[in-house]
Amino acid sequence: MTKLSLSRAWDETRAEVARDGKLITTVALAMFFLPGVILGVLEPNAGPIPTTGKEALVSTLVALIALVGQLAIIRMALGARSTVGDAIGHGARRVPAYLLASLLWAGPLAIAGYLNGFQIWRAPQDATGVQVVAALLIILALLIVGVRMMMTSSIASAENVNPLEIVRRSWQLTSGHWWKLFGLLCIFLLLTIVVMAAVGAIIGIASSLLFDPIEPMTVGALFIAVCTQLVSAIFTTGLLIMLARIYAQLSGRASVSVPSSGT
Repeated sequence: MTKLSLSRAWDETRAEVARDGKLITTVALAMFFLPGVILGVLEPNAGPIPTTGKEALVSTLVALIALVGQLAIIRMALGARSTVGDAIGHGARRVPAYLLASLLWAGPLAIAGYLNGFQIWRAPQDATGVQVVAALLIILALLIVGVRMMMTSSIASAENVNPLEIVRRSWQLTSGHWWKLFGLLCIFLLLTIVVMAAVGAIIGIASSLLFDPIEPMTVGALFIAVCTQLVSAIFTTGLLIMLARIYAQLSGRASVSVPSSGT
């Protein structure tokens, strides 16, 4: 089993930001920040689950662009010397494999969660003990398997393999490292929640004083979207670089030669 050092991954993340920060920032702004701002301006009051066809369409497009950005940033973080256009093009070519790999492991759990949880969501007072236990087991399985699948994005970007092999490779590379990866995920989520809560409180006060009410295609919606998406892009980019450097350790390659073609 390959030894995993999170401190080493963090040091390499900082070094990568210092070396290629401008290029990575360009990708993050184009693929995370700008699409998120557009979505926020069009649908400022949208929840985590789309409720209209328009909202679902825009959210899907933003999510697909973000996936391309993820794979592009990982390519750069793994040491590939390429232009922003090359990195984005590579990410676009590898998105289908990454999406299918995600569906392979998350799809069955998502379907099970929907079938079991739909009735609980609609009428929680009528939920049976069996349904509650099943929901908890599904959440636990999603957590356990999800941590083991944390390398899928890096593998999808770095290795010219099919979706099934992406899943197998992630399971193999993360073997014996579940707790460290889980700890990293918890730290990231905790920091994100704390920072987003603080930013949200400040934005909420400012927007209520200056722009209330917040409506689509208004300055208020733009103000909120810019602030929240900037913070989100920073945290997302940092996590992606960190995961890429962890992958470099677990795969035994300090610098990965990323293929130029995803076919």
